Amino acid sequence: MPRKRVTQVFPFLLPLRRWQRKKFFYYKMRKDGCRYAARTDGSLLPNLVFETSIQMLNENSGFDMKYQRNKVHNLKLAARTLNRVVIEHGETFSFWQLVRRADRREKYKDGLNLVDGKPVASYGGGLCMLSDMLFWMFLHTPLTITERHGHAVKAFPGADEGLPCGTDATVSEGWLDLKARNETDNVFQIEISFDDKYMHGRIFSQSAVELAYSVFNQSVSYRKQSGKIYQAASVCRMETDKNTGRQTERELYINQCEITYRLPEGTKIEEGGVQDG
Repeated sequence: MPRKRVTQVFPFLLPLRRWQRKKFFYYKMRKDGCRYAARTDGSLLPNLVFETSIQMLNENSGFDMKYQRNKVHNLKLAARTLNRVVIEHGETFSFWQLVRRADRREKYKDGLNLVDGKPVASYGGGLCMLSDMLFWMFLHTPLTITERHGHAVKAFPGADEGLPCGTDATVSEGWLDLKARNETDNVFQIEISFDDKYMHGRIFSQSAVELAYSVFNQSVSYRKQSGKIYQAASVCRMETDKNTGRQTERELYINQCEITYRLPEGTKIEEGGVQDG
């Protein structure tokens, strides 16, 4: 049986622990030597690099839909701090550097978050949908992803099952961030917008990007260990030179997570440990 954390034994210490973690979290970033993207521009850069959309309401969560609607409120609030931000050469995009004060004037609502592997309603829940979309966009650019964390547990199917497995990115202020550094000579800009059903994301650049990117799963497998089901997904990317047509394929990483919802009938599940990755 895993050893309990101090805050699990003494829950009243959790607010203090969160305060402590956040202080250290941002202090470390002030001292890490990175230049973090902060400037926004009302005019969009001329070249569209990639665009995507994600359905905001997930009917498959199994929870009261009010938390889904609260999530939409939270997403729109956080997106205000990210929309049209410019990532200059040598700058690093940080989710929390931009979103940290999004609720200063208008408060978040309770949405669903994973706590100790279980979905619970908590303040500001649902922001991972925004970090998921940003990570998916970054995978289709020359930006170098310097920090990304996959969800340890997947408690229900995603709203868009057309995306490759393992291309999510969870965030938790004080603990987990999403970062991408611009090591190119180009300039990039993020745009986020909403309609009644979807959240839309686009990335623009100052100069045309000469590569096209395709992200896919080379393999997805399931294993049962100690009564739990784990998924291992090989996430790969094909880079195509737009001028020559030359293609380069490589595996980016192997994503592993626990699956706690019922898999489709007939899914092959092997017995044994999960492959290290």
